[in-house]
Amino acid sequence: MMRLGIDLGGTNTVVGLCTLDGVLMDKISAPTKTGDPDGLCAVMHDLCRDLCDKHNIPYSEIEQIGIGLPGTLVKATCTLTFGTNLGMSNVCFAHAFEPEFNCPVNIDNDANCAALGEFYGGAGRGTRNLLMVTLGTGVGGGIVLEGKLYTGREDIAGEIGHMVIVPNGAPCNCGRHGCLETYASATGLIRLAREAMEQCPDTCLHAMVQENGGKLTAKMVCDARDAGDALADRVFNDYCDYLACGLTNLINVFQPDAIVIGGGVAGYGEKLLMPLRERVHAQQFKIAPEGTPIVAATLGNDAGIIGAALL
Repeated sequence: MMRLGIDLGGTNTVVGLCTLDGVLMDKISAPTKTGDPDGLCAVMHDLCRDLCDKHNIPYSEIEQIGIGLPGTLVKATCTLTFGTNLGMSNVCFAHAFEPEFNCPVNIDNDANCAALGEFYGGAGRGTRNLLMVTLGTGVGGGIVLEGKLYTGREDIAGEIGHMVIVPNGAPCNCGRHGCLETYASATGLIRLAREAMEQCPDTCLHAMVQENGGKLTAKMVCDARDAGDALADRVFNDYCDYLACGLTNLINVFQPDAIVIGGGVAGYGEKLLMPLRERVHAQQFKIAPEGTPIVAATLGNDAGIIGAALL
């Protein structure tokens, strides 16, 4: 028996073939049919069928199909209720793979799937309680407690990006002010850098932005810091302060075995993780001297596929 995991993103739809213990055997992808529910379901269906055919696996050998997607959902009915990035709402996937596949279909938030993937096959292997934090355009999160995803009463728990860390701070897309996402996402790092650049024109970041057609990225802030730019270093340290505040809050509430950091900003590696550990270690409630481990995700984009397969 095998499982299929689907990472349904705003740009690409990726389907992976996984063993029952979460080993990713192969994956294929196609552009996501945003704004077209019927077309989207047809693409997912065809990708699942093509992947099985490629490996000569009978459709009856697929034990489950899992889908990780962005947006709000109702797991009991396998329904996406609101998917801004997908351009669709109120889409039920329960029967999208029939008649070839008669197995159960399960869905969950993409960040939850990534957390589950890292828990079983990545940086969280061997833990029982795990928090996954993804640092991308926003700040996402997934919570694994006693080996199971915790999604709360309405299946939307884990929105750690919308914990306020700066009362009356910068506005967030969720409608609140001072959210962690506003300060600790890649978008937040860019905003902090632009605000600092307005006050200090003598920095290599200005030259980088000009060479990049006026576009500033989080990686450019990190590159400028590596080049010895004082403003970029100050912005980065402010960013770490904000992120460490959020991580410390999470640790004090959940006391997890580990926090796994993923997403684009996590690509900065130990240059990000070391200052985070120092700040969090100094602030968190702890009994053991070493405190809660903060580690990098290891599965990359495959985490969501594997987690979806294991829902």
